Amino acid sequence: MTKLTDTLCRATLLLLALMVSALAGSQNTYYTYQGTVSDAETGRRLPYVAIAVAGQHVSIVSNADGEFVLKTPVRPSQLVLTHVGYQTTRCKVGAEGQRLNIRMQPGTIQLSEVVVASGDAEKILRSAIGKIPANYSSVPELFRGFYRETTERGRRCIYVAEAVVNMYKTEYTRDVYADRVSIDKARRLISTRKTDTLGAKMVGGPTLPVYIDVAKNIDYLFSEETLRLYDFLLAPPEKTGDRPQVVVLMRPRKMLNGALYIAKVYIDRETLSFSRVEMDLDMTDRTRATAVMLVSKPAGVRFKPRQLSLVVNYSLEDGVSRISYVRSTSRFNCDWKRRLFHSGYTVTSEMVVTDRAAPDRVHRIRGKSSFRPHESLYDKVELFDDPQFWGHDNIIEPTESLEHAINKLKKKLRE
Repeated sequence: MTKLTDTLCRATLLLLALMVSALAGSQNTYYTYQGTVSDAETGRRLPYVAIAVAGQHVSIVSNADGEFVLKTPVRPSQLVLTHVGYQTTRCKVGAEGQRLNIRMQPGTIQLSEVVVASGDAEKILRSAIGKIPANYSSVPELFRGFYRETTERGRRCIYVAEAVVNMYKTEYTRDVYADRVSIDKARRLISTRKTDTLGAKMVGGPTLPVYIDVAKNIDYLFSEETLRLYDFLLAPPEKTGDRPQVVVLMRPRKMLNGALYIAKVYIDRETLSFSRVEMDLDMTDRTRATAVMLVSKPAGVRFKPRQLSLVVNYSLEDGVSRISYVRSTSRFNCDWKRRLFHSGYTVTSEMVVTDRAAPDRVHRIRGKSSFRPHESLYDKVELFDDPQFWGHDNIIEPTESLEHAINKLKKKLRE
């Protein structure tokens, strides 16, 4: 090897080392912004507002107290906020560390925009169902998200589990059976009191955004057989951001083989894509409601359902609608035989999509890596005390009450 060749090789190796070092550094560098979202007229904090970085696929939602923390690998120029009933808000971003207090203006529908007021609600809904292949992704996609589930007994939190998840979704011309969710990292806390033991497994879990994606899992709400059981009504139109929405109400006409939902469906007036679906389980038949809500329970426990509410949000970007946020809330009582008291529980599961992979980085989640519907996040154990546990991943900020509950649970575990 000549001296010149040796010098070039050393220079090349040094350049590669610097590139690898720079790449590793860039992967660990991110910008953090936090703030509060509120109504510009009343000052009321706004929960579950969608907050996205302009020009990127990074997003999050505000928590139930209207607060958020957003991490992004690229310094953003502005944030884009959307919420049902409010105008799209674009917020310029200043220096990192500066707290953002964002106020959103309520959206109003002009009379000229109400072009379907005399339309047929069922016909509009069926048209939206028919346009699913055109409005949703025609190729497989890979998402990253944050998932949280909590259990409250009365007003006291007895269980918290959180996870960063990856979600692979096939094209919307296929069914949901090839869709997969995997757990990247997870942690949980649980009360050590014996009287807090629940043991019942409820509908929910990290696979929640797979099976209640009603635009893909048509049989969940929009099958032909199911639609025949409903009456349809047009509600007053609303706006999501700057986009007018047709709002269709679905109410059960009669009960047959299973419990049905009272649903409110938001449909984008221009594209006829679904923007939001709210579902409340009809509790008329408690036995059927139990079959929908309860996966399993210990022997000797009487389960009394009170409420099951589901929310599915979709975001529209470049003409394609994608699932962005889901939430499940179950309320029920449990009576133990030979005990003189009963306990009221609330179980909440929610998942927000925080990032979307570039097309050339989409890959299947293999069966061995996927989270199974019958599995429990309870078994994915990590310490809750690591302040760097989430790293650059976005999470839904814990509410003040949840943060207080987490601190109490950690204190009990140390005693």
